[in-house]
Amino acid sequence: MNGESLRIDKWLWHARFVKSRSLAARLCTSGGMRVGGTLVRKAHHALKTGDVLTFPLGPHIRVIKVLALGERRGPASEARALYEDLSPPSGRGHGAGAVFPRGSIALRERGLGRPTKADRRAIMRLRRDD
Repeated sequence: MNGESLRIDKWLWHARFVKSRSLAARLCTSGGMRVGGTLVRKAHHALKTGDVLTFPLGPHIRVIKVLALGERRGPASEARALYEDLSPPSGRGHGAGAVFPRGSIALRERGLGRPTKADRRAIMRLRRDD
């Protein structure tokens, strides 16, 4: 590798945004990946240092600036050195078990179990009013 560019799917895998290269390729071909504002639909798109990636990952939109191109998929500490996260901080709910975003009317406390049929209908009415 000459160090000037790297396939975008390989870089996503090296930076540990996805668990496998096939998932990285699927993310690239899904149509949601942008490099510097340009839509990318191919996993073999050449990525350079300084490029800004925008892509959906789970429920969040990630904005990442490429600081370095990785030589290998190393430990997480090595992967964090490959990029700078430009995404706004996510407003996580009340801990890892929160189902709905913070400030949601339909938030249930952890450990209460599944909502009853009446609870689900009330939640659906609240969501329709939004």
